[in-house]
Parts: sequence; structure tokens; C-alpha cells
Amino acid sequence: MQPELSRAPNTRQARPPAEPEELILASAVIGKPIYDRDGDKMGHVEDIAIFKRSGRAPYAITSIGGFLGLGERYHPIPWEALTYDLDLGGYVVRLSHDELRAAPTYEKEELSDIGEDDLKAHWVFI
Repeated sequence: MQPELSRAPNTRQARPPAEPEELILASAVIGKPIYDRDGDKMGHVEDIAIFKRSGRAPYAITSIGGFLGLGERYHPIPWEALTYDLDLGGYVVRLSHDELRAAPTYEKEELSDIGEDDLKAHWVFI
């Protein structure tokens, strides 16, 4: 005779709708617009840099500038420098245009070679 299997009672409570700071899929972030502090669109999230071992994602790779893919530069920006704006439906960079211009930039082909040490040296104020 098989032992009778019983189910634990369902103690899960209904959860309120997801808050903006909760988890989000990378696919939902890629392509989101990037705005400056005045609400002017600057570019979009092109990719997300993730550490292989820890899974931590310290940088949003943003595509800023260029036209139809020409002259585009890619800026790894720490998430701490970005704030999601529900009204704009995208991320606002809390950096000035001058700070952003001084930040490390890469061409598409160079992105696979970026190193944390190079970026940490620049983003010490974050």
C-alpha cells in the first residue's frame, strides 16, 4: 500500500503589483530609453554587463549618439547613476553631459574587452 501524499496548505498571500525596484528581466531593460536630467532622450540601454561568477550586473551598457548606427559610442554606466522614471518609461542619467563625455566609451567591437579595473578607476564617485 502506497503512503498517502498530503499537500501543505497554501500559505502564500496575494502580492501587490510589482514595485519599480523589484526584479526585472534583462530583456525588458534592453532597448529602454536613456534621458538626461532635463528629460531629453540621449540614447538607450544596449546591453547589460554581468559578472560571470557572481551574476552581479554592475553596469548598463548605454548607446548614446550616432545616427542609424553610425558614430554610436557605448558607455558602461553604473546602475547607481541611473534612476528609472515611470513617467518617461526609461532611465534618467544623473550625470551632466560633461561627466558623460569624460566617461569611458567604447565602439561595438571593443565591448567584449572591457575590464572592471578600467571602469572602477573612472567611476569612483558613484
